[in-house]
Amino acid sequence: MAYQQKTRITGEQPDALIDKIENPGRRVDARRLLALFAAVTGLEARMWGEGMVGFGSYHYRYASGHEGDAMIVGFAPRKAKISLYLAAYFPEREQLLAELGKHTEGVGCVYVNKLADIRLDVLEELIGRSVAFIRETYPDPQQDRS
Repeated sequence: MAYQQKTRITGEQPDALIDKIENPGRRVDARRLLALFAAVTGLEARMWGEGMVGFGSYHYRYASGHEGDAMIVGFAPRKAKISLYLAAYFPEREQLLAELGKHTEGVGCVYVNKLADIRLDVLEELIGRSVAFIRETYPDPQQDRS
């Protein structure tokens, strides 16, 4: 049986996800993120799975042979924290994260409690640098097919 990628573009709309957020502050932050990511990337927001809002897509293939599609950047307004999906590696990443404000990190994720805890100008730079890095690393003529 062929591998079926779990996280992929769905037919749902990001606004529908945001409208369902119970916490009013988290809902406002999600709307601000939707606008910010769209403005920085110039790409349409699409739902990836049930709770992630992604912008753009690209195809990756590892040396092991594993391959799939992923969002270029995105976010998930989860109950506990907001997950920001950015490129895991690019030259300025650590320096920018040091300037971001209150956050924690995973491999490809940055977690924040609320947008008031971080500098949005630095987040804009992180988004822009992530998009540039992904496009350079995975040149794919269909990466903007979102």
